[in-house]
Amino acid sequence: MVERTEAVAGAGRRGARVSMADVARLAGVSSQTVSRVSNGSPSVVPRTRERVLAAMEELGYRPNSAARALKRGEFRTLGVIVFTLSTTGTLRTLEAIAGSAAQEGYAITLIPVAVPTQDGVLGAFTRLGELTVDAVIVIMEVHLLDAVDVRLPQGLHVVVADSEADERYGMVDTDQRGGTRTAVSHLLDLGHRTVHHLAGPKESFCAERRARAWRERLREGGCPVPEPVHGDWSAEGGYRAGLELAADPECTAVFAANDQMALGLLRALHERGRSVPEDVSVVGFDDIAEAASFLPPLTTVRQDFHEVGRRLVAGALRRLRGESDGPGASLVPTELVVRASTAPPPA
Repeated sequence: MVERTEAVAGAGRRGARVSMADVARLAGVSSQTVSRVSNGSPSVVPRTRERVLAAMEELGYRPNSAARALKRGEFRTLGVIVFTLSTTGTLRTLEAIAGSAAQEGYAITLIPVAVPTQDGVLGAFTRLGELTVDAVIVIMEVHLLDAVDVRLPQGLHVVVADSEADERYGMVDTDQRGGTRTAVSHLLDLGHRTVHHLAGPKESFCAERRARAWRERLREGGCPVPEPVHGDWSAEGGYRAGLELAADPECTAVFAANDQMALGLLRALHERGRSVPEDVSVVGFDDIAEAASFLPPLTTVRQDFHEVGRRLVAGALRRLRGESDGPGASLVPTELVVRASTAPPPA
């Protein structure tokens, strides 16, 4: 039986339905030849392919992707589950995922989870089972997957970003530990007695990982370990926490868990009459586009979000092909970008 794939007609036949047979008649070829051209088969000679493509364009023919997907057993679509669209890291990672997927000929279906609860996570995977996706990229922590009775649709492949390594899933993460240690070492090498920490939310994996590396590096150097002050990733949260840090006369250096909170910290220090970097040095994490325009320009740890997104898509496609990711997480290196917000401590 010859497959008939329907599409919307172009301007020349507005409102009509164009079939594969219509294209075949106009091009003077068989429906099988049109099917081969539509599926990208290399067995069609160039002159015939050009004639079929011209007929498709003239009639406004578009192959029915759903029918082709069912025939091939693949949908050329990746699902992406996220908790929030408000953070710089998530947005830039999503941008990189979409770009990398498009280069590979895949579309993405985005499923935001408004609240990171068991019901929210379970609902996202339930919806995922109803959608036509080949694999899913999850930007959340593995412990939240473990906390719910998640039953992945049969044959669905999963890659997780920003989480602990887990043999059940492919993992991609920024080198949180290495980037943090470099930031803290930079401040200690400048001569600061210790480094205070403006941490992210306690429930965040990234925040916990950075706080752990900060504490580890101070202990290795025999430095006092101050109690961290927590923000919520936002500039406003950084400002509120920054007021507390600005009131501590012993605070001469701060490592902020992201650039947005570092921005709020800079405001708090300014309002309390403490100059940066003359009185207090500040280092952020992310290297957002605006970091170089802060006053003063912010020293920060650069994350390569483009590479994170590329590796997530590559990992999903490897799993679709039945290839192994190898042991552990795929760690994307970071880079310390030194600007004007850090200096030796006051005499």
